[in-house]
Amino acid sequence: MSPLTTTIVGIVTILNVLACGWLIWWTARREPGEVAEGDVKSHVWDGDLRERNNPMPRWWLILFFLTIVFAFAYFLLYPGIIRGTLGWTEDRQYQDEMRHAQAQYAPMYAAFAGRSIAELARDPKALALGRSLFANTCTNCHGSDARGAPGFPDLTDNDWLYGGTPDDIVRSITYGREGVMPALGPALGEQGVEEVIAYVRSLSGHPEPAEKVAAGQARFVICAACHGPDGKGNPAIGSKNLTDDLWLYGGSEATLRKTLMDGRHGRMPAHQWLGEDKIRLLAAYVYSLSQPQPQPQPQQ
Repeated sequence: MSPLTTTIVGIVTILNVLACGWLIWWTARREPGEVAEGDVKSHVWDGDLRERNNPMPRWWLILFFLTIVFAFAYFLLYPGIIRGTLGWTEDRQYQDEMRHAQAQYAPMYAAFAGRSIAELARDPKALALGRSLFANTCTNCHGSDARGAPGFPDLTDNDWLYGGTPDDIVRSITYGREGVMPALGPALGEQGVEEVIAYVRSLSGHPEPAEKVAAGQARFVICAACHGPDGKGNPAIGSKNLTDDLWLYGGSEATLRKTLMDGRHGRMPAHQWLGEDKIRLLAAYVYSLSQPQPQPQPQQ
């Protein structure tokens, strides 16, 4: 929050605490002419219901006032209207906790340093750590099973937008990726969009009318700059391979129509903050997901 907002919130909070203190005092005070504690008051309801003078227990009243004292002590110790006598800040606490975690866990991750990603992908202990990192870092987008969702790549197949080598995966995790497909609807027109859809679907084995496929192939030149003349994509810029039947956003006619008309914008954030050792273990786990699993040897 801005300093002005912080000050306003602090003042309003202090006024509320003071108002609570006044309300507790006002309700606990003894009024002139009030009957003794435990005696029946003069109020009568429904002809026979009477109220006794049973004030709040003293210990309960003391607890209320102690909470008010605690509130003002908190205002003095921690940032509010003033900076706080303890000098606490959320950034300082975060840095302290990160240093503590680094000192505690860094040796565990560093034990796998210097080994290739391919080698780590065959080490059960390294994979266990990588799986834990994946669960904490990547599942929001790629899912707990790493099979992705529309717009988020499936990491268990071999269809890689930016390449699936260990080095490619490390770069993707470290620096992130950002891919943009422009909207081609205005350039192609409605008929052109339908023809390109037919051609693109035919590349992955879907039966489409021959005349629409031929027309779409001629129009595909506008797409070839990114996807290549054969439609097999370009890992250097993250363009999709259109000749398989694996789709990032879906391969239905409706989905392809939306993709061509409106374009797409995908972004994977950079995870450089994980540090080199964690990134390598995470990359090893992701790399292992698309590799053939060793078959158990038959017992003799």
